[in-house]
Amino acid sequence: MIDDHKDDRGATLERKRTLKMAESTHAYVRGNTVKFYEWLAESSAAAALPAEPPVWICGDCHLGNLGPLADADGKVDVQIRDLDQTVIGNPTHDLIRLGLSLATAARGADLPGVTTARMIEEIVDGYDSALADPSHHDPAPEPDAVRAVRRRALGRRWRHLAEERLSDIKPTIPLGKKFWALTDAERSGLDALFAEDGVKQMVTTLSGRNDHNDVALVDAAYWMKGCSSLGKLRFAALIAIERHGKPPQMALVDIKEAVAAAAPAAASSTIPADHAIRVVTGARALSPNLGERMLAAKLLGSPVVLRELMPQDLKLEIDQFSRVEATRAARYLGQVVGKAHARQMDRATRREWRSLLGDYRGSGIEAPSWLWRAVVDLVASHEAGYLEHCRRYAMAA
Repeated sequence: MIDDHKDDRGATLERKRTLKMAESTHAYVRGNTVKFYEWLAESSAAAALPAEPPVWICGDCHLGNLGPLADADGKVDVQIRDLDQTVIGNPTHDLIRLGLSLATAARGADLPGVTTARMIEEIVDGYDSALADPSHHDPAPEPDAVRAVRRRALGRRWRHLAEERLSDIKPTIPLGKKFWALTDAERSGLDALFAEDGVKQMVTTLSGRNDHNDVALVDAAYWMKGCSSLGKLRFAALIAIERHGKPPQMALVDIKEAVAAAAPAAASSTIPADHAIRVVTGARALSPNLGERMLAAKLLGSPVVLRELMPQDLKLEIDQFSRVEATRAARYLGQVVGKAHARQMDRATRREWRSLLGDYRGSGIEAPSWLWRAVVDLVASHEAGYLEHCRRYAMAA
C-alpha cells in the first residue's frame, strides 16, 4: 500500500515538474542541471575551458540559487543557497552556469544581445575582484533587486516564515497543494530522526538557544517543493524547542534527500561517498551561513540533509531587468561566487587562478572567449531543448 502511495505521489510530482519547466526557458534551465552537464561533456567549447584549481563548487549556480542567508546568529549575507550538486570540481562550471542563467533571464526581459555581452563581462570582473581580495567590499552599487531582498530579509521574523511557508502561525502544517500526508513509515522515520542527539543539538544550538532544552516533533508533512527535488524524499518538520518558564520556541526544518550529483568531480579530488555528507561539506566551504545550519543524517535508509529554515532566507527573484540593473546584478553575483571559491584558496592559488583567467580574456574588457562561446552554445542548446520539452508537454496534455 505504501508503494502504491509513493507511485501516485511520484506521478503527480513528475507532472508538476514538467509543467514548471514548460513555463519559460529560464525555468527550463533552472530545472535541468543534467542537460547542462550533458552539453559540457559533448561540446567542443568545453575543451577550451581553463585548467581548474579544484575547489568545492556549487555545481548548479543559477540565479535562483543565490540569495540572502542568515547565519546561526542572524547575520545576513548573500551567498549560494542550494548545494545539492556540490562537488570538488572546476570553478569555471559555476561561472558558465551563472552566465547561462543570466543570459536566459535577459532574453526573458527582452534585453538586447549587447546587454547580455556586458553581463558576461561583468560576471568575470566581479569574480576577479573577489579573487583579488575576498574580504574586500566592492564599492560598486548594489543592484536594486538585491538591496530590496536584503532589506526584506533583515526585517523578517518567525511569524513571517510561518505565514509564508505554513499559511498560518498556528503550530501545524496545513495539508493541501504544497504539503501532503505522510505514510506511517515516514512518520515513524521522522519521529526516530528527531529523537537522535545530533539532530536535537543542531536545532537547539542555533540563535543562542540553550542546548540542554528538549525538542519535540509537533507536525510533519511531505513537501512538494522545488523542481530538481521533485520525486525525491522531501519533508517539512515543525519543531517545538522547550524553554524553561516560557512558551516553546518553534522551528521549521527542511529534510531533503541527497542524491548523486550531475556535476563532474575533479579526477584528483576526494569527496565523501555519502551524498548528504558531501552536500554539508560543500555548503560549509562555499556558504558558511548555510553550512553551519545543516546536518547529514539517514532517513528510511536514504541519506538526507536537515536544514533549519530561517526567516531571513530568501531567493533572488529578478523577473524583469533594466539594462543598468542587469549589468550591476551580473557583477554583484559574480563577486558572490568569486568569494565562495576564493575562501578555499590560499593567496598563491588565487594569484595563479587570476593570472590564468587573465590570459584567457584577451584585450580590452571583452569577456573571456571560452565563457562567451560556452554561454552562446548553451543558450542555443537549451532553447531547442525547451521547445522540444514544451512540444512533448502539449502532446501529453
